[in-house]
Amino acid sequence: MRHFFSNKRLIVLLISIIVLVAMIGFSLKERDTLSRPEQFLKDSVAVVQSVFYKPAQAVAGFFENIYELKHLYEENKVLKARLDEYAKLSVDYQEMKKEYDELKSLMGTKESLMEYSTIPASVIARSPDQWNDQLTLDKGSKDGIEVNMAVITGEGLIGKIKTVQPFSSTVQLISDLNRTNRISVYVQGDEDVFGVIDGFDAEKQALLFHNIPVDIKVEEEGLVVTSGYGGVFPKNLIVGEIVEVEQDEYGLTQSALLKPAADLYNVKHVLVVKRTADLIDTNEEEEE
Repeated sequence: MRHFFSNKRLIVLLISIIVLVAMIGFSLKERDTLSRPEQFLKDSVAVVQSVFYKPAQAVAGFFENIYELKHLYEENKVLKARLDEYAKLSVDYQEMKKEYDELKSLMGTKESLMEYSTIPASVIARSPDQWNDQLTLDKGSKDGIEVNMAVITGEGLIGKIKTVQPFSSTVQLISDLNRTNRISVYVQGDEDVFGVIDGFDAEKQALLFHNIPVDIKVEEEGLVVTSGYGGVFPKNLIVGEIVEVEQDEYGLTQSALLKPAADLYNVKHVLVVKRTADLIDTNEEEEE
């Protein structure tokens, strides 16, 4: 009996294999139509696929959008960093170009002042509450700086040395409102017009040029330079140009507003000028 059942199982297995092979062969055969079981199976699979396809696509699209957003975020960080770097480089370039132009202007000024002894210096400090009054240089008595030496930029006069320390010095700007801050000047022209600068109009950012004789015609845009008669500033240092002329309230003298030739607001590099008389005295001492 056991032998019969074991043979029966073998027969069923063989029949199943034969049917499976037949079905595989039948399915591989080129046909124009599918059998009903095949149609049912394919339709069932298609229904299941249609049910899960859209949600699967939505989930895949969601994670793909997250990846794209992360990629865009990283790319935006890189671009922003490069933009910040470019902005910094642009600022540095403009600063270096301005400093180069300022130093180049100073070199030209130094060549035009061959009869004077000049000491180059840089601004190291400037108090916000005394911005129009004074600034500090990185050169002092150890470098030959002395009180009352004129200080200029490539554009013109900015002030004079007020105090001196061994390694630094303080400059009194021509815009300082101190009453003792006076400069003897004249307007260059067919007839030189002499006067005194003894004030500063902070609102108009202009120097006050007083004591001009009323009978002398002073024209706007006239170039004003130091006269050399005040005992402090060398002669012919450019101060600025006339922008406005008016008579005083008594009609005895004229006054003028003078636009400084140098930029008094933004000063970085200067030349400290030693008077010709000082050089002459030095040469005489050396000869003795």
